[in-house]
Amino acid sequence: MRSFALLLLLPWLVEAQPLAERIQALERRHPAMFRAFWGAKVVDLETGETLFEFNAGRLFVPASNTKLFSTALALRRLGPDHRFITLILADREQGEDGVLQGDLRLVGGGDPTMSDRKIPYEKGAGRGDPFAALEELVDLITARPLRAIEGAVVGDDSAYVNEPYPPGWSVDDIRWDYGAPVSALSLHDNAFRLMVRGGPQPGEPAWISLAPPLSLYTVQNEVATVAANAAGLELDWPPDARRIELRGSLRPGQARAFSLAVRHPALHAASVLDAILRRRGIAVRDPPRARHRAAEAGELKAALGGVELARRTSPPLFEILKIINKESQNLYAELVLREVGRVRRQVGSRQAGLEELGSFLRQVGISPEECQLHDGSGLSRLNLVSPEALVKLLAHMYFSADRDGWLETLPIGGEDGTLSHRFRGSALANRVFAKTGTLTHVSALSGYLETAPGVHLAFSVLVNNSGVSTAVARRFIDELVGVLSEWGRPAAVEAPAREALP
Repeated sequence: MRSFALLLLLPWLVEAQPLAERIQALERRHPAMFRAFWGAKVVDLETGETLFEFNAGRLFVPASNTKLFSTALALRRLGPDHRFITLILADREQGEDGVLQGDLRLVGGGDPTMSDRKIPYEKGAGRGDPFAALEELVDLITARPLRAIEGAVVGDDSAYVNEPYPPGWSVDDIRWDYGAPVSALSLHDNAFRLMVRGGPQPGEPAWISLAPPLSLYTVQNEVATVAANAAGLELDWPPDARRIELRGSLRPGQARAFSLAVRHPALHAASVLDAILRRRGIAVRDPPRARHRAAEAGELKAALGGVELARRTSPPLFEILKIINKESQNLYAELVLREVGRVRRQVGSRQAGLEELGSFLRQVGISPEECQLHDGSGLSRLNLVSPEALVKLLAHMYFSADRDGWLETLPIGGEDGTLSHRFRGSALANRVFAKTGTLTHVSALSGYLETAPGVHLAFSVLVNNSGVSTAVARRFIDELVGVLSEWGRPAAVEAPAREALP
């Protein structure tokens, strides 16, 4: 009887063996993968067959593959047409004399798009005026003559709980633009560039500029211009400080730029609005300030009482999700997670968003053991996800009513987003629709591979602890996707048992 069963299995084994051999050959070409911890799963979405799996149930740090979960959640729970509202409120009606008694409040509603990004998303699109959204709001509030504000400009981000940095973010991350703090009132992606250029002649001080210009922070410039042997630059900016210290040396005309994160988003937005009003000749009695909602406040109810002077409505959520996935925008991913919590659970917090995500994943068939997330962007090193969980999510979204829009949010191999330079000029160009993921010692790629017009595989490849450069790990991932694309649709096969685990 056993011999008969083996005879029946023989054609399957013969068909499966070449794929196993090709995976082994691929590993031999990438010896770092023998030291790395990696896993993968590939499913034929048309037949439901598992074409390849290796360590598919093991947990990995997913990096920005986390954004697949937060954006899928937002699309399914909020809908593609959901919009964010930003308000300008006053304590009372403006007087006939053009004087506004009390504070002027800029109330954030979680809108990520008050920036210079072009929307709808366009590959290689230029940037615009970083403060255009605030200028437009000021146009509205000055439609009636406004001479003075007998109070302060207040940046109010109480629509979401004040928790700017999720657990698991590195202290090194929060200095840079990709680790910008999360706030319901965000302006210009809560980021800016500090540019340093050596002076015209040795001995002269270096030139410093900020883009966009900021009033919140000062720069202590200790950068010298030298004739040769420039030492480079050192930037020191303690977490709670408003003074940035720059030291080092540059040659004449030599330039360096730092992409930094605004530390106080609501106060920053209020300061910019205050500056715009003053530039337009409107006197403001008090200095700008911020208003937050403490995390321990329980039920979240932003104080929206007062007179509405102006409002801004964001572009539809779908356009925001494209920026999140194609550009891997961390701040936007964190904001949509909190918006899901606000809308679905009446609390705009990270925890409420994650609780709603847990409910969504249970419906998808993903257990808490398969997916443990602590943020919406993937910057947290505490996140753990299995390739199997990612493929379940991808399959769910593929067969959902939002399939076409969902696919449109993903980077296209060789074409746009974070895949614009990967797969370019190869047979995989315009056939891979996938989310990248990168942290130190982490490389990931999960999404879809088109094997024929309208026919897709769902795949996830996660690499942790390879001990080599990101470029080497990416090359292995890309070649693995290439092997699968050439293989077509074989019978299910597991990877070699080299790292078989109990």
